[in-house]
Parts: sequence; C-alpha cells; structure tokens
Amino acid sequence: MLDADFFRRWLTAAAAAVDREAARLTELDSPIGDADHGSNLQRGFTAVAAALEKEAPTTPGAVLTLAGRQLISTVGGASGPLYGTLLRRTGKALGDDAEVDEASFAEALRTGVDAVAALGGAAPGDKTMLDALVPGVDALSTSFAAARDAAREGALATTPLLARKGRASYLGERSIGHQDPGATSSALLFEALAYTAVGTGGRAAGDD
Repeated sequence: MLDADFFRRWLTAAAAAVDREAARLTELDSPIGDADHGSNLQRGFTAVAAALEKEAPTTPGAVLTLAGRQLISTVGGASGPLYGTLLRRTGKALGDDAEVDEASFAEALRTGVDAVAALGGAAPGDKTMLDALVPGVDALSTSFAAARDAAREGALATTPLLARKGRASYLGERSIGHQDPGATSSALLFEALAYTAVGTGGRAAGDD
C-alpha cells in the first residue's frame, strides 16, 4: 500500500530529478520552444518540495492536489497548467483514502493523463508530454520500473516525429529531429517513481 509519505518522497525525488536535468531540458527546448522548460519546471518543483515540507498533507490525494496547485501557480507557459492538471486530477481521483494500492494509483494516474490530453487537445504521436505519459501509465500495472522504461522510450521516440501540438508545431517540419522536452520531463516523473518504489519495497527493478 502507498501512503502520503510515499507520494511526498516521490515528488521530492521528482524535484531532485528536474533540478539535475534542468539545463538539459532547456537545451532540448531551445530549438523547438521558448528555451525555458527546464528553468520553469525547476522553479515549480522546488516550490512543490517546499510546500510539502511545510504543510505535510496526510493522504495521497492531498499530497498530489497540493503539488498540482503549486505547479499551476509557479510554472509559466503551458507546463504549469498541464503538469498541475496531471497531479490535481490524479489526486482528486484518489480521494481521501489514507493509503491506496498500486492498481488504484495506476487508475487515478490514467485519469490525470486523460485530463492532460483533454486540456492540450493532444494525442500520442503529436510530439508532446503524452508520448511519455501514456506508455508510462500503460506499463504501470506491470511495475514501476516498466513504467519508467516505457516513458523513457516514449520520450526518445519523439525525436523523429513531426510536432502537431504546442509551441513546436509552429515550426512544421523543422520540429523533426528534436526530442520533445515535455516528454523528457514527463519521463523524469516515472524515473522518480521507480526510484521511490525501490526504497519502499515496491515492484520497481527486476520486478518479478
């Protein structure tokens, strides 16, 4: 079972991953975006980690809802609403239970991913964060490590795609040949999730 502490540690690990990869995310964003994806997310997840330390929500749903609110209020551009919606809708789907099982979390996260798709009007293959989120959540029922690997592969697979949504879509064929920064940052969430699960005894590495 996954409790509020698990989700706090997941988001703290995600903040550390974003901080570590911020320069790379901005580098990826430079040719096809506004060259601010890494710095924006770094600011947002730093605020998330600080808020969770200060307020210490007591349920998984409350942890994710608080994190989503922080991202919406502190991250500029499209990333704030998209990541904020992902976490808030996932938290809302989890409800007020003090603990949730992995299957319930996977179902709730899919609700969050669907909300991102609806907000952005995008689908897998459009060269957006969904290209990592969808395969990641699809694999979550197998293990956290499988979700991490699927999300990572999905992000890498955006390189040859033509962007159909977001800032990169304005570039047309010039968007081809660049890895999508949103998919790359989304993969970091699953990387942090697998890392957190290892410390909890969850199904992360090796996995059966």
